[in-house]
Amino acid sequence: MTTNTPDLSDHPAPGGGSVWLTGQTDLTTQLANGGYHPRTATDPDLIPPAIAAEIITRYTWPGELVLDPDCGAGTTLVEALRHRRPALGLARNRRWWRLARANLTAAKHAGAWSDGSILDHPATDLTHVRAAGTHGTATLAIIALRNPARPDAVTDLTTTLNHTRAVLHPDGHIAVVAAPTRDHRGELLDLPTTIHTAARAAGLVHVHHAIALTAALHHDRVHTRATLTERRRVRRHPSGRPIALVAHRHVLVFCPAHVAVLACTARGVRDVGGQAIRAARSHRSGRLAEPVMEGVAA
Repeated sequence: MTTNTPDLSDHPAPGGGSVWLTGQTDLTTQLANGGYHPRTATDPDLIPPAIAAEIITRYTWPGELVLDPDCGAGTTLVEALRHRRPALGLARNRRWWRLARANLTAAKHAGAWSDGSILDHPATDLTHVRAAGTHGTATLAIIALRNPARPDAVTDLTTTLNHTRAVLHPDGHIAVVAAPTRDHRGELLDLPTTIHTAARAAGLVHVHHAIALTAALHHDRVHTRATLTERRRVRRHPSGRPIALVAHRHVLVFCPAHVAVLACTARGVRDVGGQAIRAARSHRSGRLAEPVMEGVAA
């Protein structure tokens, strides 16, 4: 398994990480052009197709399995098929299972890769997937952080990551995608720290933090794509404070901790931190998808 070479749309971010220009096309157009079911946009934690495609093409090659253990409307699965990657998704309830299945079926009929399926099971049932012969074959897992304001969000994410790691390829990656979220006082939640806490508990090592734009960047100016309803909601926020419109998603990428340790052992590196991550990623083919980030972006 290897990672793809850098893309010209990958812009270094202050303090490390990178900014992905994934918002040049608005979400409505992305869904329409992709032939998605009209109800796809009702998924409150939807991963925009452009962001899903960016993650998939950076961290997999054609033919490598992409897994989404809580797929919602199924955009990650559809984008995997469109880029000739087999895809497997799990849905926690029948509503999302039916919608994701409709999107997968439409994509296949439109000529996408046919090796895609979705199971009507929660992420905790991944052990059944392992028994079916999927153990160690998923090169990439993409997980949306759903309803992060919940008190048990970290616990639930840790559980999902633990079960996902059970079917992950030893050299694979897990990407967690989260939209900036505010509490009832208007304060931004520290989602990167929340995600890092869950990942460490699941035995994962941080590889990269990207800011995937949902806004368009034209002539060094950011143009948000918020709807009129979203703009009104921001102006009328209960806190009474000026609230910024959401213009990006956090994408935090992790790999199993043993990958970094083994790579460092082979190279005689003692630090299982930034050097370990760098060694682990160059261990594959000498090509990196993006610069390694040592800290956590704001």
